[in-house]
Amino acid sequence: MLRAAGIRSGDEVIVPAFGNVELAEAVALTGAVPVFADIDPVTYCLDPDAVAGAVTSRTGAVVAVHRFGRPAEMVSLYELGRRQGLLVLERSEEVGAGGEAAAVELARRRGNAALLDAKLNGVRTPAGCPGHSYRQYVVRVPGNGRPDRDAFAWTLRGRGVECRVPVKTPVHRLPEYRRNVRLPETERAADETLALPVDARLGRRDMQRIAAACNALGGLLQPA
Repeated sequence: MLRAAGIRSGDEVIVPAFGNVELAEAVALTGAVPVFADIDPVTYCLDPDAVAGAVTSRTGAVVAVHRFGRPAEMVSLYELGRRQGLLVLERSEEVGAGGEAAAVELARRRGNAALLDAKLNGVRTPAGCPGHSYRQYVVRVPGNGRPDRDAFAWTLRGRGVECRVPVKTPVHRLPEYRRNVRLPETERAADETLALPVDARLGRRDMQRIAAACNALGGLLQPA
């Protein structure tokens, strides 16, 4: 896609560091240089202001990723691209099948997410928005960053909750893409986030069990 759009060796392509390494790899395969911009702490997608601050005379494109089923702020990014003469591309984390079965699965995920929204009080729940598909239900664990998040996750797994850390290491901290760049929201999210299950196969009793296990471990937080 980048080659077809005219990205050439030596160009810079702005991408998020909060996510999988495959996007940076794809940029490097074209001969271009991945440049990492910070994320919005609510959406976990590229922050348009951070992207604007990362633009240089060598920037050729921006690739935004819709994270965890929540759309990125594409209107602002497209406007930035128009002003700066940049190509703006968007990418979903997952591609799902369409049809009635997919609609039913989406409705169940959203229903499970709504139940956790209502029941959880020991973690910071994700902010909803129109179009959120809750591919992952990602919460923030209160406390001292990664050590407390990891202990929280370990205890939940011991109680039968299949939680997982969505981004273990930001891409700009991996040896092959290490950059001396300040991305505080990316690093904070990598230290604090935890994905709880909201799969369509789970029923109301499952969700209540997950909420009870979480609430037994955490204290109350101020609203996000």
